[in-house]
Amino acid sequence: MPELPEVEVTRRRIAEPLRGATVGGVRLGKPLRWPLGCAPQSLVGLELGAASRRGKYLWLPLLRPQAPGAGDPRPPRDARVVDAEPQPAGCLAEPEARDAGGLLLHLGMSGSLALHAGDDAPASGPHDHFDLVTSRGTLRLTDPRRFGAVVWSASQGSGAAGRLLASLGHEPFDEALTAEFLHAALRRRRAPIKQVLLAGDLVVGAGNIYACEALFAAGIHPGLRADRVSRPRVARLLAALRETMARALELGGSTLRDFRDPHGVDGLFQLETRVYGRAGQPCARCGAPVRRIVQGQRATYYCAHCQRR
Repeated sequence: MPELPEVEVTRRRIAEPLRGATVGGVRLGKPLRWPLGCAPQSLVGLELGAASRRGKYLWLPLLRPQAPGAGDPRPPRDARVVDAEPQPAGCLAEPEARDAGGLLLHLGMSGSLALHAGDDAPASGPHDHFDLVTSRGTLRLTDPRRFGAVVWSASQGSGAAGRLLASLGHEPFDEALTAEFLHAALRRRRAPIKQVLLAGDLVVGAGNIYACEALFAAGIHPGLRADRVSRPRVARLLAALRETMARALELGGSTLRDFRDPHGVDGLFQLETRVYGRAGQPCARCGAPVRRIVQGQRATYYCAHCQRR
């Protein structure tokens, strides 16, 4: 937690309000998982582009301010035309790039972002570790456990960002993630199917809640070895995972303890779970008690009657 739905909800809430905003300052609290990677003052004056997401990471692109009149190709009325210096063969003259890298953000296990409009940001608390002060409000990362991160990189494919994103698997809604592809990939895995889903190198962002719910919907035991999941069951699992994720996005994600969207609103998906967090309660499908086991130090919830190996 937070998982892909919570991160995507966060992205949707901040993308348009912050697009085109100018950075006015950066405030750092206690150290997070990784250092910022640049001098905070170097971000001042840069503009924010459109926020994007990869797995459970957010990317805030940074742009250098556009030079006055750079968007108007017409010369001033009294300007004289001067011959440009000849360019070497094969060299194309290009305008100065505005790209100034970007900030890669991760919410860790307990983090959330809040967007405070104007000058309404309250004083920093003990768990507030990063403030990005902009012309359109203050974006604040709050993380009680400090497993989150804000890291500058020159691009998504280089530096710290490149290293962190390189091993991520397919997005759940990626068209390239077909049942055939997933089945072939699972045939090479001997770990329990739930552990493979959580690993993130085949399908990214499923997370504990959504993996439990998708496996229940698909009727697959979480302890079944991945290489023994048949092709038809893989197709059901992929469909269930997508349906679960889509419903979570509709409900603003899940709030179990710390997560809030940037406007302070709780997610509601946890109110609709059919097995997660319901150990000992009757299964919504068959009435048998929901069971809880521990896999890889994570709690797993399932119905032994509805989910067969």
